[in-house]
Amino acid sequence: MLRNIIFDVGDVLIEYRWKDMLMDHGLSEDEAERVGYEIFNSGLWEEVFDLGLMTADEIIREYHKKYPEDGNAIQWFIQHGEQMHVPRPEIWEKVRLLKEQGYRIYLLSNYSELLFQQHTKNASFLQYIDGKVVSYQVHIGKPDPEIYRCLLEKYQIRPEESIFFDDRKKNIEAAEKLGIQGVWVTSREMLNGRLDELLSEKRGEGR
Repeated sequence: MLRNIIFDVGDVLIEYRWKDMLMDHGLSEDEAERVGYEIFNSGLWEEVFDLGLMTADEIIREYHKKYPEDGNAIQWFIQHGEQMHVPRPEIWEKVRLLKEQGYRIYLLSNYSELLFQQHTKNASFLQYIDGKVVSYQVHIGKPDPEIYRCLLEKYQIRPEESIFFDDRKKNIEAAEKLGIQGVWVTSREMLNGRLDELLSEKRGEGR
């Protein structure tokens, strides 16, 4: 029986406008794509910042060293991270309904402390969660199986009773290896549809 729903945060419960944000700062579309690639694909973001191994000021200094021509734009981006996320209120409402139906709700996400606090500051879904493990807290990130085990062990979650929503296939595959049912989120519309199915299935059980 399905009892636990585990959500990633980025591009699942919220979405990102990082390219638009950089263009708002004055970069062209091509420049924004180049700088975005440097930010997210250099290894500094996922392997250092998300894991809580450096503060925002420290990671900014590293970006300046690695990309001196784009350092100022990257610094502005990190220092204005509150402009990066876009709420998905209809998803948050479904989280509330799923909680009311008796599911236990958890978060499992790769995030720096600074941006996690900024992006969830006024997010209603936090009212309905039963627990969370975020990469900056444990210095481990998905798809490392250890971060999944941290969540399972901390909250005594049975993998076979759980479903996990994430926007990255490799993270879903890692969850499935541990016995958790995975749903690869490919769009906002697809996620809405799958959550509607869960809500309908639960209502059907109650008849």
